[in-house]
Amino acid sequence: MMKFTKQNFIFLVGGMIIYVVDIGVDFWVASKYFCQGQYCWGILILCFRGLSSLITQVFSYEWFKNDWEGTDTGKLKWIFLVHLFQCGIFIRYWFALKYGCQAAFKQNNSGGASETDPPNFIQKQAIDIVTDINMLRVFKTFLETTPQLFVQIYILMEHGKNNFCQYAAIIMSFCGISFSTVDYQVSLRKSLPGKDEFHVLPKLVYLFYKLLTITSWILSISLITLLSVRSSVILLVFLWICGFTWTLKQHTTFCKSKKMEYLYRTVVGVILIFTFFNIKGRKTKVFIFIYYATHTIVTLGVLFVYMFWKPSIIKEIHFTIVSILTILSLVLGIIFLLVYYRCFHPTAYCRPQACSDEVDGEAGQKDRMEIGRFQNFIMQ
Repeated sequence: MMKFTKQNFIFLVGGMIIYVVDIGVDFWVASKYFCQGQYCWGILILCFRGLSSLITQVFSYEWFKNDWEGTDTGKLKWIFLVHLFQCGIFIRYWFALKYGCQAAFKQNNSGGASETDPPNFIQKQAIDIVTDINMLRVFKTFLETTPQLFVQIYILMEHGKNNFCQYAAIIMSFCGISFSTVDYQVSLRKSLPGKDEFHVLPKLVYLFYKLLTITSWILSISLITLLSVRSSVILLVFLWICGFTWTLKQHTTFCKSKKMEYLYRTVVGVILIFTFFNIKGRKTKVFIFIYYATHTIVTLGVLFVYMFWKPSIIKEIHFTIVSILTILSLVLGIIFLLVYYRCFHPTAYCRPQACSDEVDGEAGQKDRMEIGRFQNFIMQ
């Protein structure tokens, strides 16, 4: 089993700081919009924050119930109250800091686990708790951070007014997406059997693949929204229906209850609007090709429409710069995608014995061990 290192602990602390700062920036930006009389944008920012918080708290509490099944119901009542006040994530961070500090520092100094704990217990606890946090942060990233980034870029394009709080929100969104995607992949490698450690170069390649493709797609959606808000809403709803339908056809088994499973599939449908994930650990070359081919066609289509039918808007939003950024980020993102899957995907470079029965990132049955809920979560 991979170890929880000092570097992992630093990333944990960094992620927690970004999480707290992001909350403050959201309320700061929303208050600025309210003060300027732009109530629609302020309410929209808070709605993304509220929806994301509500869903992550529901999943967090459900996981506590599953993990603490058969324990004192009094503890679960307190846990429920904390989640009711939208603070459940901070309990998880407290446990993560507690076990993470022991795993990364105290065990390294003492040469192993304490006498009262079974071997590797602290390491496993730290990895499992951080994995849960990173799964919740994936939900937050695509339910709140990415939509907020889209809104901020759209406002910047439409009104052309630059202010510090807007740039702060955009920077925090990019930081949130970056930390979330990298930490998620680190947890994936540590939690699943047959995965090699996620080194610096694969981290960077994966980060740029996700960040660039998401940026290009957000710019494209922003351009569509400038043309027609109705068309943009119809496109997003259609993409969500496609993602949700595909998730249904994959017969995901992430949650124990049917209601939570359908909520999970609904959230994955939203995630698939913005980026591709392998939701079942199966071969997805065809699906990923169709996914990014569709993004490319839509992006080129909207740029073509602007080029020939909307010259007035082109001047207002500095179309040349936006189009170059959109195309460049899409092309570079796809290049990083190809490099990642060709050179750094676990099935491309992990040990032969670990990959012999592996199917696009999922270990064979003979090598499988008990790894908890993460084995049924979205993959690469």
